[in-house]
Amino acid sequence: MTNELDTLLKSIDSDPHTYNDPDTARLTIHQNSVVDSHMVEGLTVIPEELEDGVRVRMIVEDNAVLPKPVHLCFGVIPKTGTQRILMDVTVGVNAKVALVAHCSFPFAEDVKHMMNATITLKEGADYSYFERHVHSEAGGLTVIPVSKVFVGERARFKTEFELLKGRVGSMDINYEAFVKRAGLVEMTARVSGRGSDRIKLTEIARLEEEYARAVLASKIAVRDEASAEIYNTLSALAPYCRGHVDCKEIIKDNGRAIAVPVVDVRSALAHVTHEAAVGSVDKKQLETLMARGLSEDEASELIIQGLLS
Repeated sequence: MTNELDTLLKSIDSDPHTYNDPDTARLTIHQNSVVDSHMVEGLTVIPEELEDGVRVRMIVEDNAVLPKPVHLCFGVIPKTGTQRILMDVTVGVNAKVALVAHCSFPFAEDVKHMMNATITLKEGADYSYFERHVHSEAGGLTVIPVSKVFVGERARFKTEFELLKGRVGSMDINYEAFVKRAGLVEMTARVSGRGSDRIKLTEIARLEEEYARAVLASKIAVRDEASAEIYNTLSALAPYCRGHVDCKEIIKDNGRAIAVPVVDVRSALAHVTHEAAVGSVDKKQLETLMARGLSEDEASELIIQGLLS
């Protein structure tokens, strides 16, 4: 095991059995180098190291059902550096795969992480992606993930983004999904900002054919001088499409938050709803917890963690 791999795994509290299990696929990239890789039947992953990044092509074969999640780890150990990942994912007809990704930058003071992904789900495919970030407390990170997702007929796409450990730094996430007949998209983001963190999240789902569905959900907390801008757009372009946008943001101290839910419905037979809530910690909840012996800061943090859970 390389020093980089060992440090990355320790920073994310990874189960060592995952990296010894022959039935678990995995890929680890430190900065712009592949440091570990293992594949399983039904899955092909082709990483290519470039001068300024790593291109990864991932293919799940038609009708393949991977019984265990694929583990991905992307990170930068030094205090400074740039990581650029280009992902091209294709999930075959009626195939099913889950991915667990950890992005770790435990010592970052001036680090940039860029991810550009194209994800194609063929008819009946099922793809879920859970991404957890672990950052340093210095706030010296710039995170720029961009994803285009093409969801085929009856396919299911689910993604969860979580950034709760360490300072965010500057983050600009952009996801856009195009959904065919009876396809389903679920996007969830949970982000905790503090200090001078800057958070921008853009989620777009375009329901292009009948019976397509989508849920866009974001839960954001900003403290100190941190700010957040959340832009959710859900377009129902065909009959019988269904969707919901749910954005919740909590502000503490001098934090600032903007929530812009956009609902675009172009058929009288479609139905889309939205809910956005931006405000401070609930006063009644705060008083209840303080009456039980918590300080105001402790009570506020417990409420915020409850929102983000």
